[in-house]
Amino acid sequence: MADSKPLCSRDGDPMAAEALLRDVFGIIVDEVIRKGTSASEKVCEWKEPEELKQLLDLELRNQGEASEQILARCRAVIRYSVKTCHPRFFNQLFSGWDPHALAGRIVTESLNTSQYTYEIAPVFVLMEEEVLKKLRALVGWSSGDGVFCPGGSISNMYAVNLARYQRYPDCKQRGLRALPPLALFTSKECHYSIKKGAAFLGLGTDSVRIVKTDERGKMIPEDLERQIGLAEAEAAWGGSVLLSQTHRHLLDGIQRADSVAWNPHKLLTAGLQCSALLLRDTSNLLRRCHGSQASYLFQQDKFYDVALDTGDKVVQCGRRVDCLKLWLMWKAQGGQGLERRVDQAFALAWYLVEELKKREGFELVMEPEFVNVCFWFVPPSLRGRQKCPDYSERLAKVAPVLKERMVKAGSMMIGYQPHGTRGNFFRMVVANPALTRADMDFLLNELERLGQDL
Repeated sequence: MADSKPLCSRDGDPMAAEALLRDVFGIIVDEVIRKGTSASEKVCEWKEPEELKQLLDLELRNQGEASEQILARCRAVIRYSVKTCHPRFFNQLFSGWDPHALAGRIVTESLNTSQYTYEIAPVFVLMEEEVLKKLRALVGWSSGDGVFCPGGSISNMYAVNLARYQRYPDCKQRGLRALPPLALFTSKECHYSIKKGAAFLGLGTDSVRIVKTDERGKMIPEDLERQIGLAEAEAAWGGSVLLSQTHRHLLDGIQRADSVAWNPHKLLTAGLQCSALLLRDTSNLLRRCHGSQASYLFQQDKFYDVALDTGDKVVQCGRRVDCLKLWLMWKAQGGQGLERRVDQAFALAWYLVEELKKREGFELVMEPEFVNVCFWFVPPSLRGRQKCPDYSERLAKVAPVLKERMVKAGSMMIGYQPHGTRGNFFRMVVANPALTRADMDFLLNELERLGQDL
């Protein structure tokens, strides 16, 4: 028989648990919200991997640690992590933060429920449908379907799978045997998730046909016609422009699409992750394609409308609640507040472009249409040497050197990349709603400072 003596455990002590959480929330407010958003603090306390392993003491042991040590661990994790809400973090599309969205994330994590049935997530099932309805209306659809997915790449993969099922529904049962050779037509500049999705879904990367683009990366219709048909997939970054009356013309015609992937965790700063796949379809395509009618979850004789059990529409079983943070932020900001957020990002991007043009040593890759600003910093040693045979090769080495310097200094973070025949250039993202013109000026001044000896 089992020993009746209770095991020594820290579980089951509500006072200790509450005290720990209060202390952790205090650390978050101090280290992430206050210091992490202060321009006077570092974006990141950079450490090399071996040193960081020692500082964090990552080994998992048999014996537990005291609360004081756990709190110290929390501080260390925050200290050595990148502060993506910092006003000098320009590296990714999800920079910045919103307090109401963060409050929503705390609530959903605390409630710890899954979004598969009305039975266990009644508030969030209804909320998700309302949020998706609002997003569809902004696209221009009066009806349709949708689901929140774990990121834009998965949204794109869902869209490809739904398109295949709609044309060849037998593939759900018979698999690839039911399919003729298929092709995905997408632009040369498509998101890398298209090829990943083709591989994951068994279509193979060779099935992805690349349509030529013009100098701005826009698909050339004539080449599309030559290749027959199109299943164009968006990379989910620009959907939030639909909130702006001033800039929504950039997505004119989007209402003609069959599906749209939209990531509010980017320009709207709803927080990772918040990615919606929106469908114009009204034939219950999601459920028909992915449903498996699991009897232990989706019983048909429940005491409420089983159409509210939305979990059978998705590939996942357990699915986190991603709608509350967007819903709560929208409730607090209103559509007008979110519109101002988008418009402000555009205004700051244009300001950066104009200031960049005034300064020696900065060169635009092309005039931007959105809030991504791509440019080279030309150091003093390369200015006026554009005709030299090794100019492009030497210029391509500048961005990686400056990136290393800024990260190790903790002053800011900007991404860089090559593109086609163009060598490495900076890919600046203007998305954080806390940004000001002073931050744009700092960015240019800091690049000049970091690169003055190159």
